[in-house]
Amino acid sequence: MLGAASGCVAGLVAITPAAGFVGPMGAIIIGFVAGLLCLWGVSGLKRMLGADDSLDVFGVHGIGGITGALLTGVFADPALGGAGIYDYVANAVAKEYSIASQVIIQAQGVVVTLIWSGIVAFIAFKIADLVFGLRVKEEAEREGLDITSHGESAYES
Repeated sequence: MLGAASGCVAGLVAITPAAGFVGPMGAIIIGFVAGLLCLWGVSGLKRMLGADDSLDVFGVHGIGGITGALLTGVFADPALGGAGIYDYVANAVAKEYSIASQVIIQAQGVVVTLIWSGIVAFIAFKIADLVFGLRVKEEAEREGLDITSHGESAYES
């Protein structure tokens, strides 16, 4: 059930950047590709990076969002059932659409978002580390956080 729910969330995350720009078949393909890439993100990538991501947030939301953003550039093409690019100067849909140049623009947006999010997260973690600390003591972790943090045992012995 957890895998099915994560797969649904991955598809929703991936289609969010493309909503309003791609047709139904493009949305289905984006959801399928995102499902496969997010599965790799929560299993293979997490293991490769040695990441401590117990809720698979980056594997589902990060990989799904990147996938959806990049594939928006592909499936927004009117030849593939997409809406194209709206030219606000001419007040009409642009006549020419280049998948390659749109994917490059989408990739630039992904890179800027990753850099911005990384910097802001680093600052937030540093502040939290200075104020509260990010780790519990090793003894408390060994004894169990249910007992040391909450004063209760999670499981009966």
